[in-house]
Amino acid sequence: MGTLLSLNVGRARVPAHWYFQETSIGKRPVEGRRGIAAPGVRGTEGSTGSAVAGDQVCDLRNHGGDDQAIYAYGREELDFWERKLHRALPNGIFGENLTTLTVATTDALIGERWQVGPETVLEVCATRFPCRTFAEWLGRQDWMTQFVREVLPGAYLRVIVPGEIGAGDTISTLSRPEHGVTSGVVFRAMTLEPELLPLLADVEALSAHQRSKAARRARGGAGI
Repeated sequence: MGTLLSLNVGRARVPAHWYFQETSIGKRPVEGRRGIAAPGVRGTEGSTGSAVAGDQVCDLRNHGGDDQAIYAYGREELDFWERKLHRALPNGIFGENLTTLTVATTDALIGERWQVGPETVLEVCATRFPCRTFAEWLGRQDWMTQFVREVLPGAYLRVIVPGEIGAGDTISTLSRPEHGVTSGVVFRAMTLEPELLPLLADVEALSAHQRSKAARRARGGAGI
């Protein structure tokens, strides 16, 4: 059992230290409770792309939608990166909607279901990969390499039961599949350990997008 340390949302902007498109990667904690939307209402024209009310996703081609509706990252992982990077990393800085405490986000099984607060149910369904925007946001040219090396991706979740959540809510595990494939395993398979790719083939809860990419890589295709 864990805790939702903060619920974070972001709005589109162009940060002063870069020169290209808008981003909402740097999210900030909000007070009170926010609604978590049901599946099927994100990633469409006019949508913010996020399941969290008031949160915006700028790049709807690569982020948001039902299978990347909510991103969770552990405060413990942020603390690790603070020590590694020698800088303060407030909740939400990695673009996570949920900053958790004592929740194993990277070690969560694909298909694992969490209850957050009194009614909301979320399902772990994908891993997170670093991108140019992430590296630019942190101001580190070596960030993609570092992030891959440390294997602390956190987890993307889809919404099973909508509701309202807020900081301080309990996060409890309702069910866990038996396949053993975690968000971290998916990350390793798609980056530095392609020998793990066969493990992903039959994980039905894995997002269709990442399952398709894994199948392509297993056949010798490129890219993550």
